[in-house]
Amino acid sequence: MASKKVLEEKKAVVSEIVDKIKSSESVIIFEYQGLTVDDLSTIRTKLRESESEVKIYKNTLLKRALDELNINLDDFLNGPNAILFGKDLLEPIKVISEFAKEHEKLDIRVGIISGDVASLDTIREYASIPSREGLLTMLAGGMIQYVKDLSIALNLYAEKLEEN
Repeated sequence: MASKKVLEEKKAVVSEIVDKIKSSESVIIFEYQGLTVDDLSTIRTKLRESESEVKIYKNTLLKRALDELNINLDDFLNGPNAILFGKDLLEPIKVISEFAKEHEKLDIRVGIISGDVASLDTIREYASIPSREGLLTMLAGGMIQYVKDLSIALNLYAEKLEEN
């Protein structure tokens, strides 16, 4: 039987996982088997830029944390898994999806987005959404078109008045 010290350490890890899931907008569970240490450090560096982190926990401890949160992901908790915790909703999903395209060994399994379980298809949809800057650029481009049309109309009207 495990000692009290070991049990307390495991409880602390489970508590840490629960806290990280609660405080994250996006949580992605992915299989990392076959990736090199350099690959993992590269993904960690890219994710740090968006205030995200990758952790590796034992599946049994992750299962206990998910059970505490009433989330059932038992089908995905086999083999070596890593967990991405992202404070932002879209940016970590975009980073991990781009990395998965470049590295076939990285296999995104499932996610928890804003507290709800998200399938691989849902994660792909989120990854295809343009970044915040891209969306703002699209909005500005759409708005500037109206201003441009108005200025052309006013110019034509002014030329018409000058002719009369």
